[in-house]
Amino acid sequence: MQKYELIISDFAEIDLKEIITFFYDKNIPYSIELYNKIKIRIAELEIFPERGKVVPELEKQGITKYRQIIEGNYRIIYSIKNTQVNILMIVDSRRNLEELLFMKLLKISE
Repeated sequence: MQKYELIISDFAEIDLKEIITFFYDKNIPYSIELYNKIKIRIAELEIFPERGKVVPELEKQGITKYRQIIEGNYRIIYSIKNTQVNILMIVDSRRNLEELLFMKLLKISE
């Protein structure tokens, strides 16, 4: 069984930090549990990177190279290239993904 290299982008690291910080002030045990669950879901991609489905909002636009897995209310969005899994972002599934992508693209171009 092939093992893939996990690469977590700066954006995904920032996303995770913001999510955990938000909950940490309200409920420390929950924030720790959520952090561990998200990290476990990401680690699973080392062996099963194709288990996630194509991101539906992007698939509607003909973009199929981005996948997602869900952990609770959070979408872990990633791509697979050769033997690497690139974790791109971690977003609340209740938020508008198109808007979040637009905001991140603006940050990149600054």
